[in-house]
Amino acid sequence: MIHIRFIAADQSVQDIQAEPGQSLMKAAVDANVRGIEADCGGTLTCATCHVMVNAPWIDQLPPPVADERDMLDFAACPAQADSRLSCQIVLTPELDGLVVRLPAKQH
Repeated sequence: MIHIRFIAADQSVQDIQAEPGQSLMKAAVDANVRGIEADCGGTLTCATCHVMVNAPWIDQLPPPVADERDMLDFAACPAQADSRLSCQIVLTPELDGLVVRLPAKQH
């Protein structure tokens, strides 16, 4: 199992456990993480699963593809250098302990 910590804009924390191989978005939705809307279900056609990935984790992820970078332009909160779409982050054992921050809004 992979441990993930979500930090909401109000600084509340939700810790979850997830299976390797699933997306961060799917793990968040399954655990009812408040702040991950995932309107498109992970098809990379919305930006409602926007997260900011804390260091050192951001360096362990593959770079975002062009479609992800483009979709982040439509995020409700402005994208930051560490912004990613959680539907595009595949959980691996190396990401155990991952910490992500949630934007103030997804819509």
